[in-house]
Amino acid sequence: MSSETIAGFTVPPMNSKQKYKKLCEDEKTIPIFSKDWWLDATAGEDNWDVVIVEENGRVVTTFPYSSGKRYLFRLITMPPLTQKLGPWIKYPEGLTHYDRLAFEKKVMTRIIDRLPEFDWFLQSFDYAITNWLPFCWRGFSQTTRYTYVIEDLTDLDSVLRDFEYSKRKNIKRAEKIVEVKFDLAARDFYENHKMTLAKEGKKIEYGYAVFKRIYEACYNHDSGKTIYCVDKGGNMHSALFVIWDENSSYDLISTIDPDFRDSGSASLLIKEIIKFLSDRTKNFDFEGSMIESVEQSFRRFGAVQKQYHQISKINSKLLRLYKFLKGF
Repeated sequence: MSSETIAGFTVPPMNSKQKYKKLCEDEKTIPIFSKDWWLDATAGEDNWDVVIVEENGRVVTTFPYSSGKRYLFRLITMPPLTQKLGPWIKYPEGLTHYDRLAFEKKVMTRIIDRLPEFDWFLQSFDYAITNWLPFCWRGFSQTTRYTYVIEDLTDLDSVLRDFEYSKRKNIKRAEKIVEVKFDLAARDFYENHKMTLAKEGKKIEYGYAVFKRIYEACYNHDSGKTIYCVDKGGNMHSALFVIWDENSSYDLISTIDPDFRDSGSASLLIKEIIKFLSDRTKNFDFEGSMIESVEQSFRRFGAVQKQYHQISKINSKLLRLYKFLKGF
């Protein structure tokens, strides 16, 4: 990188993260989970970096990643509450299918070559990335994961018609029982989720500090909203924390009080948040689940199944032995 002279002053070249932050300001197709401000909030400003591939002075591929150490092991993993990362690719215009695959091979190979040394690598790619072969050829493994997406929120009547009868019935029931409200405070949302999980004998998997950073970052960037249902007695039946960018929204966290599971409030919240998002973004992503009952519930909203790749690699012999013995 060469320095630039402006008004007689020498300006040092931007490093990869500075260049990436500028790109995130200008490029609207970068998903929210890959935005610099999201990574600052989830991973921490000093715990993520990015590989950038350029051609003719133009950024054509980026690969943000979270890194750290656990015990003796160097990790490249996913930050908390982050559904996907992986490569973002800006394709040249007019590529044939053959040329597109060749371009993907070239830029992904450059990414792999520029990654720091690691003992364990784990990332989930956006479902827009269908080709993971360059990683396969370099010894990485793949697991197919699933999410469910309601596509095209612009025609709200059509979206609601695609809800299965049971979901529409739940909504009508809930409308008689609860009131829908917005903007539940971060602490109240977190404590509610913690409480509802405890009722089922489960523990919350993320800390309040990281949730608060995510909540505030999303609200500050007009990219997040909490929505919740309360009955006349002041009981909160369910709540959602939804985030979005210009291309998609995501059901990041949902909480349902087991004592009020049959009120239908969770279905009502999906309907109301889709109405809210219909002029803000294109799609609604339920963020998927491999749990059979949850998958069935998402499908009943008329959502389309999407496959995405979870890519992993273990370089450490000690870690491979440990995971083998544990039956991972």
